[in-house]
Amino acid sequence: MGTELVTLASVKENEGIRTLIDMANHNLEVMGYTEHGIRHVSFVSRATSEILHELGYDDRTVELGAIAGWVHDIGNAVNRCQHGITGAIMTYQIFSKMNMPPEEIALIVGAIGNHEEEIGVPVNPVCAALIIADKSDAHRSRVRRDKYDLNDIHDRVNLSIKKNFITVDKERKVIRLFIYMNEISSPMEYMQIYMSRLILCEKSAAALGCTFELVINGSAVNRKQDISVSEEMLKGEDIMRGKKVDY
Repeated sequence: MGTELVTLASVKENEGIRTLIDMANHNLEVMGYTEHGIRHVSFVSRATSEILHELGYDDRTVELGAIAGWVHDIGNAVNRCQHGITGAIMTYQIFSKMNMPPEEIALIVGAIGNHEEEIGVPVNPVCAALIIADKSDAHRSRVRRDKYDLNDIHDRVNLSIKKNFITVDKERKVIRLFIYMNEISSPMEYMQIYMSRLILCEKSAAALGCTFELVINGSAVNRKQDISVSEEMLKGEDIMRGKKVDY
């Protein structure tokens, strides 16, 4: 049996995949996590493909990114723990049955198996774009409206975010995540729960030949300015001892 072109449309129409997404979302709801259903995978699928498109990747790679984004969380239908690895194995089986070319399956399963911040490494462009897209999806629409708890930092942070979007500056090679928060939470709380994810986003942007910038309420959080360091700048005052020091 030969291989065939598996499209995002055919993946979306696959009843088995849709059931796994719905069950993954249900399981995480029971565990107390934010929304991981169709809304989330739609965002990740679209953002992954847009990042790759803006950086000039070919149409098929862009579509494979969209497909990876759509199925990246199906491992949660089994267990939250190492859901990326579980999801990669499940995806291999599903796409093999759909007769997707082995090299395309390998690209996608590598991306899915590496999208978790605990163990993830941006091993290919689809993976790198997927990581940035997935970790960028913090928003009030992800909060379970009938079960939220303002004493929970995750609910507070997500409820406070009224707008988020990703831009790609191809000329300057900068991928930016813009977040707009209100007073329900704060940038400090956002950083508390997203720091490890943002570090992985920086690594992923680097794998795509770019830098990653986080902009919260108009202020760049992690921008690295290009400055020349003079000898004077290296001299400081030891405030504790009240004397000049030269480091």
